[in-house]
Amino acid sequence: MLLYNQQNQDHKEVKILLEKLKYDNKVSESFLLADNSSNKFFNTIQRLLGFVPSWMKAFAKGYFRSLPFYSPEFIAKFEQKDVYRIFLNQIDVQGKLYNREPVHQSLYLWSKSLLPNHILRMFADGSEMAHSIEGRLPFLDHKVVELVQNIPVSMKIRGLTEKYILREAAKPFITETIYNRQKHPFLTPPSTLKPNEPLQEIVQDTLRSSEMSHVPFYNHAAIIDLLDQLPNMDESELSSVDVVLMKMLSAYFLQQRFGLV
Repeated sequence: MLLYNQQNQDHKEVKILLEKLKYDNKVSESFLLADNSSNKFFNTIQRLLGFVPSWMKAFAKGYFRSLPFYSPEFIAKFEQKDVYRIFLNQIDVQGKLYNREPVHQSLYLWSKSLLPNHILRMFADGSEMAHSIEGRLPFLDHKVVELVQNIPVSMKIRGLTEKYILREAAKPFITETIYNRQKHPFLTPPSTLKPNEPLQEIVQDTLRSSEMSHVPFYNHAAIIDLLDQLPNMDESELSSVDVVLMKMLSAYFLQQRFGLV
């Protein structure tokens, strides 16, 4: 919204708001906030939409953080695939996205990709539904969805206040602290920040083991080099790399249980 805003805000004001957004979201800045990094495949999105949704940049940043640790063979096999083109070819860009606010275009693409395939599958929602529990009851109602579709962007996000209309509706029933607090993800503390705790010991022992070298698509030598560098990283770097290490650890256990070859 701030990068492609339709509110004609002053450029200096936008810059200040963006800096405040990063300052207030230090926990999630490293993997949920976009930066100015470039990617040749962003050209496809830019050409079709006229802009690149910030969530795409943010998640791409996380994926590219893992790139140095994949095997050369794995990288060579997939590096020329334009995944954004493959994705957008399945979307009715002309009918669903053209002439809509950038925020609404971004939300539509999110609802067709990360929301159903990542958020609702990998996090609490998947576990809840497996046990017939609906954790998002108020927001799964189709009448709410239909109403929100017709609400202007200025009522959804105002300045740095997201879910503006929801906050206003709930204001009589919640505390001032909750009303003013920015939304942030519910995250487990990065294991890398506590190197002497059991979880990080498991990470170190597992990823350094000879069995890890049998996990396809990873470069074991690069992983060991990364582990050796951890003591020299600052808190921000450690928080960022923890996600990468958890992906590696997950791949290891999947290999042990199911075999990934």
